[in-house]
Amino acid sequence: MKQYLEAGEFVTTHGVRGELKLYPWSDTPEFAAALPRLFFSPEGGHEKKVEAARVHKGMCLVKLQGVDSIEAARPYIRRVAYFNRADAALPAGRFFVQDILGCAVRDAGTGEEYGMITAVERPAGTDIYTIKNAAGKTFLFPAVPAFLEALDPERGIVTVRPIPGMFTDAGGNDDVD
Repeated sequence: MKQYLEAGEFVTTHGVRGELKLYPWSDTPEFAAALPRLFFSPEGGHEKKVEAARVHKGMCLVKLQGVDSIEAARPYIRRVAYFNRADAALPAGRFFVQDILGCAVRDAGTGEEYGMITAVERPAGTDIYTIKNAAGKTFLFPAVPAFLEALDPERGIVTVRPIPGMFTDAGGNDDVD
């Protein structure tokens, strides 16, 4: 599992005192606003302490230590910020998307493997997993309690209860014109 995960991207400055607008890549902007420090490399390099952060119109306004003017803030625009997973506590049964990617998807009843999770999207109120099978076909899976049995990222397995046709050619998205 990766130690440093993407928190979001700085999209612009806010005001003249060095605040930056972070577009958070999390379920809620409150999650990103609670992070005590950010990093500017996927390996955790270029650490900056967060002096202050608040939610504003679905974004996070972030004041980084040592960034005290609009001129000092500008180099951060369009940069991805990372956080250390040790700085964030998730409720029981919740996982980072990064930990679910690459998990094998197995049938709870038969043990059949349907493929691996290659993407997680949230177009509305529910996660949608993109699952790619060994033949290269992709299927969209709604991660709702009716179909999702268990998530076990530590073992690399997601157990599901699909309805008939969900993982057949007729249920996949490759036939869409």
